[in-house]
Amino acid sequence: MHYRLAPSSARGLLYVALAGVAWGTGGPTGALLFQHSGLDSTAISFWRLLGAALWLAVACRVLARGPIIQQFAAAPLRYLLSGLGLAVCQLGYFAAIPRVGVAVATVVSLGAGPVIIALGARERITSTLLIAVLGLALLISGGAGTGHGSLLGIAFSLLSAAGYALTTLLNRDQQDPITSAFLGFAVGAVILLPLAMTGGLIPAPVSWPLLAYFGLVPTALAYALFYTGLRAIRASTAAVIALIEPLLAAAIGVLAFHERLTTLSLIGAAVLLAAVVLQAMRE
Repeated sequence: MHYRLAPSSARGLLYVALAGVAWGTGGPTGALLFQHSGLDSTAISFWRLLGAALWLAVACRVLARGPIIQQFAAAPLRYLLSGLGLAVCQLGYFAAIPRVGVAVATVVSLGAGPVIIALGARERITSTLLIAVLGLALLISGGAGTGHGSLLGIAFSLLSAAGYALTTLLNRDQQDPITSAFLGFAVGAVILLPLAMTGGLIPAPVSWPLLAYFGLVPTALAYALFYTGLRAIRASTAAVIALIEPLLAAAIGVLAFHERLTTLSLIGAAVLLAAVVLQAMRE
């Protein structure tokens, strides 16, 4: 097994920020896949995790990582739970959307994630974290149509947040983040496969490049960077810095899809960006 020195705090912040940027391209990519792949949300999630596992398997081979089976055998429960967290994160979010709408599902899942992570890591819930959640709520909910209320939808959103928190907490101190990410995605894909098979599983050929990108940039690369950054900074800080994701997604929506942000959304974006910067400075 190859061990790597933990990055410095500054480099850890950079890795997590880059992960947030990569994640930010995932929403627009997912929207395009819904239009052109002919797949439902579960099948898209399956291909996302499987694609990430394949990309990371190549990375492990190119980077000459240690025996993957040996690393899995050393802590099988960790990787099984990490894969479960990744699968639940996807399933919970997409199950929440038809019940509460995209805005509410996003606010609850992304907003609750850092709080659950702070509690799980026994770290203090700072004012900056709460300000970041407020900014996120304003950014996402400032647009028209925030969805209707549904306790079940809120529960699915919280389940998604819990899945994200679980895989974050389990990968805080990994010596080989790339292999760890590969194992998590491989397990997650196996978990999603039976559910994905209940609908159509074969994507339209026109969507294959999008699926390849979905597996590579906002999934394999993003999580590898995020897990690497977790070795150098606190988990709660990483979760706040990663909220760059909705900021970039909103910017892409404006620039590429000609969406318009309300005044409330712009205020939320400014508040969220300020919170991210303050959290980074405090680290």
